[in-house]
Amino acid sequence: MTDRVIVGALGGAFGVQGELRLKSFCADPAAIADYTPLYTEDGRSFAQLVLTGQLKNGFSARLDGVVTKEDADALRNTNLYADRTRLPSLPDDEYYYSDLIGLTVLDTGGTTLGTVKNVMDHGAGDLLEITIAGQSETVLLPFTQEIVPTVDLSAEKIIVNPPQGSLPD
Repeated sequence: MTDRVIVGALGGAFGVQGELRLKSFCADPAAIADYTPLYTEDGRSFAQLVLTGQLKNGFSARLDGVVTKEDADALRNTNLYADRTRLPSLPDDEYYYSDLIGLTVLDTGGTTLGTVKNVMDHGAGDLLEITIAGQSETVLLPFTQEIVPTVDLSAEKIIVNPPQGSLPD
C-alpha cells in the first residue's frame, strides 16, 4: 500500500442509522472528506465520505454503502487510506508516517541501530517506535529535530541522537 497513505480510522457506529465515528489523521481534520475515494486494507473502497458532526475526538460521518448500525459496527477499528496523489505535498521538514516506517535507523556515528516499526501521535508529539537489532522489545524516541536531526527518504535512513540511557546496552 505504498501508493496509499493512512488518513483516518473508523470507530464503529454512531447511532442506529449507519453513521460512524471517525478519527482523522489529517493536518486539517475535516480535509479527510476531500481525499475520496478512501480504501480499507482489504481493498474495499468508499467513493463518498460526508462529515455529519463534530465529536470529542473526531467526527460523525457517513460512508457510501454503510446504511445500518450493523454495517457501521462491522467497520470498527478499520483504517482508511487515500491515494498519495490525492494528498497535498508536504514541506521539507514534514513526512507522512507511512514514509518513515521501515527506514533504517543509525546513530550520529553511523552505527545501525534498527528500523522504524511505527510512528505514533500521543498528542504531545510524535514518537518513533524502533525495532533494535537483536532485541525483542522496541524503543520509543521522540520525533523532534534535536533527537532526529536527519531524515533521508531517498537513502531510506534516519539519523538519531538518542538521549543517554534511552537505548538498551
